[in-house]
Amino acid sequence: MSELTRSLNSIAGAYFVAGELSQRGHIATVTVRNTRGIDVLVSKLDGSKSVSILTRTSSAKERENYTRSWSMGKRDENIFSDYLFYVFVDIKYNNEKPDYYVVKSKIVAEYVKTTHHEYLAKSGGDGKPHPEGEMRAFVIEDSDVEKFLSRWDTLGLD
Repeated sequence: MSELTRSLNSIAGAYFVAGELSQRGHIATVTVRNTRGIDVLVSKLDGSKSVSILTRTSSAKERENYTRSWSMGKRDENIFSDYLFYVFVDIKYNNEKPDYYVVKSKIVAEYVKTTHHEYLAKSGGDGKPHPEGEMRAFVIEDSDVEKFLSRWDTLGLD
């Protein structure tokens, strides 16, 4: 895949997720890009259950600096529901199929909040406290890959 802008990378991630879910037999639709809070809506074929998905996408270029790490915001600390999930998409080089990490929103919110508080508790290189900011990160450690990699069953639609 040629180099993508951040915006195109995000859009590609949402469509990859919708395509993967459709291929698995679900009704999946990508929301309008300015819809706040939800990127993909997915439902069982019979309509008996629906869930919402937020996507975060990293590209091969970004992975040169960070492995399985996605940018998050302060608002991600407080967004969670039993019917809301994150799918972290890792777009590969050479048109390989992306990796998908499916994570409950509650896990993401707790991780983002906890790690940010730990960051704030440490001082910076100059000995001063880190400033409060909007940026956060979600990182999937090597030991946690199997918990989340291609775990579409987490959505509860099968």
